[in-house]
Amino acid sequence: MHIPAKVDYGMRALLALAERNEPTTAEALAQVQGLPARFLGAILIELRRAGIVSSQRGSEGGYRLARPAKDISVADVMRALDGPLAEVRGLRPEATHYDGAAEHLQDVWVAVRAGLRNVLERVNLEDIVAGRLPRSVAKLTEDPGAWEPRR
Repeated sequence: MHIPAKVDYGMRALLALAERNEPTTAEALAQVQGLPARFLGAILIELRRAGIVSSQRGSEGGYRLARPAKDISVADVMRALDGPLAEVRGLRPEATHYDGAAEHLQDVWVAVRAGLRNVLERVNLEDIVAGRLPRSVAKLTEDPGAWEPRR
């Protein structure tokens, strides 16, 4: 699975907002996370359009989470910034169709999406800031093989 910089940067900014729990400018978020300010500004605009953050103008202005951190999942952020969690040639897995030897490949793609959902929909911003992942997710990281790169 490829996680684009846009999603990584957006997550990092949202986690900083969840921790601060006060309006914060894009520039301040960029500085605290070591991110490019202009790119982060564009990301925050997308997150605002998706209803994940809200913005306030003025001297006390900045961005804040639009709802509690416990109500914003990693999947919400990924979908807002990068679209569906799993696509095959631009199609959702259930919309694919294969014949012959590949007839059951659709089942694999649907299972991949289900696996992603099982992690990304269960983990929210509050979990990450607190370092308290759901047990089913934390258990996945306990396998030493999970930390080893494969070709």
